[in-house]
Amino acid sequence: MVYFVGAGTGAIDLITVRGMRLLQSADVVIYTGSLVNPELLTYAKKTCEIHNSAYLTLNEVIAIMQNAEAKGETTVRLHTGDPSIYGAVREQMDELDKLRISYESCPGVSACFGAAASLNLEYTLPGISQSLIITRMAGKTKVPNTESIERFAAHQASMAIYLSAGMIEELSGRLIAGGYRKETPAVLVYKATWEDEQAYLCTVETLYETAVAHNISKTALILVGDAIAHQQYQKSKLYSLDFSTAFRRGQEGNGGSDET
Repeated sequence: MVYFVGAGTGAIDLITVRGMRLLQSADVVIYTGSLVNPELLTYAKKTCEIHNSAYLTLNEVIAIMQNAEAKGETTVRLHTGDPSIYGAVREQMDELDKLRISYESCPGVSACFGAAASLNLEYTLPGISQSLIITRMAGKTKVPNTESIERFAAHQASMAIYLSAGMIEELSGRLIAGGYRKETPAVLVYKATWEDEQAYLCTVETLYETAVAHNISKTALILVGDAIAHQQYQKSKLYSLDFSTAFRRGQEGNGGSDET
């Protein structure tokens, strides 16, 4: 059996309980060494066979899984954050399907949520934004034209931009060209939730100079949107005195219900 496990954002206690238990029981662990905190491997048993996928090809990763399966062993494929976001897991699963090897996924805390926790942010403030766009700049992996930074920026929603720290100058210009005001709040977050985390509040216009000033060109997440400033937002209707839910009747009239 193969388990695709989200390692979380960096802090070793932000892995899920399920993920920790899978690591503890694994016979083989293949971890994303370029991104996963190696301290997470302390959860593995001493007899566990450990491989760093930073040095492996897809075929080599699958061969390790296939060998473990032949011996009746359990494999944990440990991915950074949540495997479903930029995890390149589907291609592995397709190969396992061909080999008729069973697998399951265990979710993890993605970087945008770890960063939000560190900064005490709420991305979906009423009256400001009710959407969070998770995207990236095009690099070796292309991005569809319909998902360009400019097209997403036109919505002026909260945005979390991954895998783009080395292209921040271009990113800044494209965010502004797409519709964000130059003074729109932004945060550059280096290694969210790690012990050496750094976070710098700036604007869309000053993203690049902020990155240069702090020598950040990789392993960073860029957050953009007015929700970052958490000002002039509307309070939730759910807790309003005059708003009714399935659990509480409003004191004045009957409002609609956002929660059943």
